[in-house]
Amino acid sequence: METNFSFPLNGSHEMFYDPPGYTVVLIISLVILGITFVLGILGNGLVIWVAGFRMPRTVTTLCYLNLAIADFSFTATVPFLFVSMVMREQWPFGWFLCKLVNIVVDINLFGSVFLIAFIALDRCICVLHPIWAQNHRTVGLATKVIIAPWILALVLTFQVLIFVTTIKDPTGNTYCTFNFGSWGSTTDEKIKVAITVLTARGIIRFIIGFSMPMSIVAICYGLIAARMHKKNMIKSSRTLRLLTAVVASFFLCWFPFQLMALLDTIWIKEILFEGKYEIVTVLLLPTSSLAFFNSCLNPILYVFVGQDFRKRLIHSLPASLERALSEDSAQTSDTTTKSASLSAEVELEAM
Repeated sequence: METNFSFPLNGSHEMFYDPPGYTVVLIISLVILGITFVLGILGNGLVIWVAGFRMPRTVTTLCYLNLAIADFSFTATVPFLFVSMVMREQWPFGWFLCKLVNIVVDINLFGSVFLIAFIALDRCICVLHPIWAQNHRTVGLATKVIIAPWILALVLTFQVLIFVTTIKDPTGNTYCTFNFGSWGSTTDEKIKVAITVLTARGIIRFIIGFSMPMSIVAICYGLIAARMHKKNMIKSSRTLRLLTAVVASFFLCWFPFQLMALLDTIWIKEILFEGKYEIVTVLLLPTSSLAFFNSCLNPILYVFVGQDFRKRLIHSLPASLERALSEDSAQTSDTTTKSASLSAEVELEAM
């Protein structure tokens, strides 16, 4: 594939032999992807149905609806990734789906992470500035603001839109990959473009696609926990455990992949042209699958766990989701600090 100056997506480099343990790692990755698809389609589809069609539109339901759409769109592409992984990165679905699937994957992976940070900011504002939130936190404003994560996610897919395409190797196998064959008149120029683009992709993915959203989530929930302790708003430790679980799950799902992707970026020349650091290439498979698994965890973390879903499942699943997603703002005509704080407390309990 080097003669075409094409490079695999997401660091999943083609190997001409299987390193030790590769088959086991591949099977584990496929199992995780399969679970992600089933749980993601069912869980996010259910949230879309309830939040989009059964409930009044509120800021909370709008946030959950957008997050569910992002995760559902991504999990719908998992079968294509699954088949390609089974076929050792070959792509039997044609040029159009090569572009479309990878654009959808990038948009919704970035969008999902940005929306999680948006939800954290919304919760933080409700707790730290309850009076302002009660008076100005409207569905109209949220609808305008929530467009920003989607626009940013779309902008960050430009590398996929420009450079990703299908190519054939000398044996006739088709791959969906980055191709820099037409980006330069000499070999050195093409290599320089390839290294620059792939390095920029790695840096953007680590800083904008992980570090910044993770920092926002951690800071927001840290401020929420501090305010809850200060105002004696916690009647039990369940809510605080949930906040901790949200941050921990987000970090545990994404950090291993982001670390491997960062190392892949740092050692890109050695990996692509010298065949070194094969362990990074091997570990990118299960860590990327774990990161994708976060797409099916979001309905559980943000909806089911927060409303004691297990006890309500048998009684009425749609009704349970409606209660979980409902704001229950408990507004009264008195907009004093006390009533606003009560509204913030209810917001936290609704998580």
